[in-house]
Amino acid sequence: MGTLVTIHVVRPETGVDVAIDRAFAWFHQIEACCTRFRADSELMQLSIQVGVPVPVSPMLFEAVRFAVTLAEETGGAFDPTVGGAMESRGFNREHRTGEVFRNPVRADAGTSYRDVELDPERGTILLRRALTLDLGGVAKGLAVDTAARELEPFRDFAIDAGGDLYLSGLNPQGTPWTVGIRHPRRDGEMIARVRVSDQAVCTSGDYERPAAHILDPRLDPRNGRAAAAVASATVVGPGAMLADALATAAFVLGPESGIALLERLGLQGLIVTPHLEQYRTGGFGDVA
Repeated sequence: MGTLVTIHVVRPETGVDVAIDRAFAWFHQIEACCTRFRADSELMQLSIQVGVPVPVSPMLFEAVRFAVTLAEETGGAFDPTVGGAMESRGFNREHRTGEVFRNPVRADAGTSYRDVELDPERGTILLRRALTLDLGGVAKGLAVDTAARELEPFRDFAIDAGGDLYLSGLNPQGTPWTVGIRHPRRDGEMIARVRVSDQAVCTSGDYERPAAHILDPRLDPRNGRAAAAVASATVVGPGAMLADALATAAFVLGPESGIALLERLGLQGLIVTPHLEQYRTGGFGDVA
């Protein structure tokens, strides 16, 4: 995933090393399943089969189901079918090897999440048109959430996957975890801080261009036009997959619509514009 992952367990107990190893293993397993940069990944094997229902693993089915559901919820501001557009804009390089990878099936123009059909009873996914699925907005969060389940018995722990955080229980001082939110224009500075416990904190920013975390931090997948109203969007939620994907959606929607989406879903968030104006949900507050 091109991400440094760190895990901190406040009070190591018997069995913690095994649990941490299992937690790390999920990142490798989910990447191998959900990456679009390997021809043999389950995601890419799905992407080259157009017009037929394909049986997939529960892991891939859940990732795609979640992504499509969120696409429906956001009216396409978050859309997992943007892989073809990402390829055409140069976001097609495997982060470790530098190898350029393209789907051998050329994506049709104008595809969207509506071209993905899921059958929960059979566990199949059907792509109605040629398209390239990209799960970059959900896979890392899914890995964080799955790793967190491995560590639940140890209660107080923190997972940091390249800035996608899950903070469980309390910090070493016995208080909720304090999270600094990166200033989108000043390296090394924080623009806000929040205290959380048993929650994820995820941020999407236009400073994340090299990682291709968003299709293009200035492109709206609904219309292909620039989305330049936001510099960073931070979401606090019960899980990293939800918070990460909604941070992407809020970035695309813009400050007012993004905050309205988060409030409608009962989540907390902060959106910062390029002019450093701050828009917050009602429950989002700074700490000293």
